[in-house]
Amino acid sequence: MSLAVVYSRAQVGIVAPLVSCEVHLSGGLPGTSIVGLPETTVKEARDRVRAAILNAQLEYPQRKVTVNLAPADLPKEGGRFDLPIALGVLAANGSVPRDALDGCEFIGELALSGELRAVRGVLPAVLQATRRGRRVIVPRENAREAALVEDADVRVAGSLLEVCAHLAGRIDLPHAEVDDMTDTVAIASPCLSDVRGQPHARRALEVAAAGAHNLLLVGPPGTGKTMLASRLPGILPPLDEHEALELAAVRSVAGHDTDVANWKRRAFRAPHHTASAAALVGGGTVPRPGEISLAHHGVLFLDEIVEFDRHVLEVLREPLESGRIAISRAARQAEFPARFQLVAAMNPCPCGYAGDASGRCRCTPDMIARYRARLSGPLLDRIDLKLEMPRVAHAELRDGAAGEHSATVRARVASARVRQLQRAGKPNAWLGNREVERDCALDASLHALLDRAVERLGLSARAYHRVLRVARTLADLAASERIDAVHLAEAIQYRRFGA
Repeated sequence: MSLAVVYSRAQVGIVAPLVSCEVHLSGGLPGTSIVGLPETTVKEARDRVRAAILNAQLEYPQRKVTVNLAPADLPKEGGRFDLPIALGVLAANGSVPRDALDGCEFIGELALSGELRAVRGVLPAVLQATRRGRRVIVPRENAREAALVEDADVRVAGSLLEVCAHLAGRIDLPHAEVDDMTDTVAIASPCLSDVRGQPHARRALEVAAAGAHNLLLVGPPGTGKTMLASRLPGILPPLDEHEALELAAVRSVAGHDTDVANWKRRAFRAPHHTASAAALVGGGTVPRPGEISLAHHGVLFLDEIVEFDRHVLEVLREPLESGRIAISRAARQAEFPARFQLVAAMNPCPCGYAGDASGRCRCTPDMIARYRARLSGPLLDRIDLKLEMPRVAHAELRDGAAGEHSATVRARVASARVRQLQRAGKPNAWLGNREVERDCALDASLHALLDRAVERLGLSARAYHRVLRVARTLADLAASERIDAVHLAEAIQYRRFGA
């Protein structure tokens, strides 16, 4: 029978749907046709595959070759189907045993010489194949990320000829193993002890880390806003296995290498204020993840946030609530995870020195109001902690004692996170309204205090719930089972700016 079926995986967002590569040889004029909604790069595979087979000293059939990539309504793009198409042709021609293809999936782009080249999105494909109990054969250059999947049977090959020899039983392809990756070096995070002064800002950073809350830092130039923000990943607990795999899958789809030594480290993304909406949330004809997805389970830092285009900032509103971003194009739709922690920094006025002791500010109240109005109310409403940072005295910069080390703060943050996970299975910032009512209960006197704050500050219903979430985090940091007045009062203080 001149029909062979080889399995592979497509890429839709961070999902890898199964694709059956069906190859049929028939009579007629020699030629190759590929059907099943292939993009241009997939159509070009017929030339790459033919040259790779011939240069591997194998026989390409002088018959009509029909390749069907099923399901036919799923768009196929990239060079990832080169290897399965080549194996299908060889199996249909009898050069490769068909039964050796059972229980295997193949991904890889072919060079004209028959060498295998790396492709994007291997990690999601390996995850899906492992759940189906299948073996996966990938290019050697993709071994690092493929080896991150626990209990996966992943073999790596450098060429089409090696894969054929493995299927014929002449050689055994090596497994992809993390133990072989000894050339990676863990990167140390900047330490919080480098920050002099700013005890209130350091406290707010710790609260933000403990509850995964969004944070806005406001202050004159040189007060340490960027310095503090860059140290947030160093006090966050490391990613667990599931979170790390999710982030690694996003990076794989985006075409970024995964550093095995640091793959459980929280991401820190800091796009420039000239970034477009598509760069921030993702997009393109074939949807690709943006900065918010690359910051999944990590930190998205927007320095000089008011300098970003207003439209760019407004697209953050939905993912800040849902933790996901859906990208729709005329022919493609994709959804990417985007459960990031927003940290933003801005000056208090156009010149940057409003309220500074130097008295250099010459901005009028109208100028300051217009400047701060670049941040919309709905976006500000989604930021839990807002802090104004004063300038640090030169004497304190020169002679001030170093603050706590990141490791000390991280231990307190980790303890608070453990309490949250035991209680609700998620950080406090992710609590739904019903979970807030359950976990953030107040006594009568505290309700009266919060009611007065809501009326005086004009807080919305969303801000009301966010105050309760922050108060719950403060109680967790203090190892308190209930929210006390001191916790609620501090949480209210963090809502004063822009409320």
